[in-house]
Amino acid sequence: MSNSIQNRLDEFRQQRRVQAASLIISVFGDAILPRGGRIWLGSLIRLLEPLELNERLIRTSVFRLAKDEWLRTETHGRRADYVLTSSGRRRFEEASRHIYASHAPLWDRRWRLILVVGELETKAREQVKRALFWQGFGALGADCFVHPSAELSSVLDALIAEGLADSLGALLPLFAADSRSAQSASDSDLVRRAWDLGALAEAYAAFVAVYQPILTDLQRDNLDEVSEQDAFLLRTVLIHDYRRLLLRDPELPEVLLPADWPGQQARLLCKELYKRLEPLSNRHLDKLLCLADGSVPAEDAAFAERFSQYDPLGS
Repeated sequence: MSNSIQNRLDEFRQQRRVQAASLIISVFGDAILPRGGRIWLGSLIRLLEPLELNERLIRTSVFRLAKDEWLRTETHGRRADYVLTSSGRRRFEEASRHIYASHAPLWDRRWRLILVVGELETKAREQVKRALFWQGFGALGADCFVHPSAELSSVLDALIAEGLADSLGALLPLFAADSRSAQSASDSDLVRRAWDLGALAEAYAAFVAVYQPILTDLQRDNLDEVSEQDAFLLRTVLIHDYRRLLLRDPELPEVLLPADWPGQQARLLCKELYKRLEPLSNRHLDKLLCLADGSVPAEDAAFAERFSQYDPLGS
């Protein structure tokens, strides 16, 4: 196996504290959702144990995800499958549009605003704020949330799915005026106020520094010495690291981003490395991913080559 792959997997294993629930979410979204969104717990344990996540930690993390309504259980005799809930599936499908896209979205030069115009209790206000941040909104003060391209109807549907229907009456969604002129200074100022892009740029640069040597090695040596298991493990860690970056990224259109923005380099790097790992890692999943009844779910053809599927510019 490539030394760079081994080094990355060893670095991951040696982390003082792996957020197992977050890693399991990454695995569900990338590997399990395309195969029906369900898995036998024993199979999940076998897939993740080589990353030195022990059985007890995996069981505890899956139980918490079920408690948070990401997953539900379906029993088959003495075994049980963990299955994505409808809200969990919606979250993953929304995330997929960001993870597997090859370009930042185009901008129609209209800002989407959600204003808090009614009374909200402190807990409800924090829940709304967290849900909007999850969808990439920035904050301008305590009562104004902004995004350049979100579909407001989908945002409200997402709040309802998060159990926040009672808070909608306190919110006012609206569009700012359409501007067809060149980007204005006020746009740049709004971006600076709503998002901390400096810290995010550093995180993207660090991602590139970690994974570019691995891609370079694979371009030189191909995959001849990489096992199916290690291809799956690296694919998992790659998507997990990239997903964690996207959780912090508002996915601003390129016209609103600083020059030489490293996010696009990270996106293309992730795409190229993922596509090289995908065939080997899928063979590993064919062998280890199974359901409680012993059946092996095939990958849904609709998810094949997802990086191309979500590429709005066709590149």
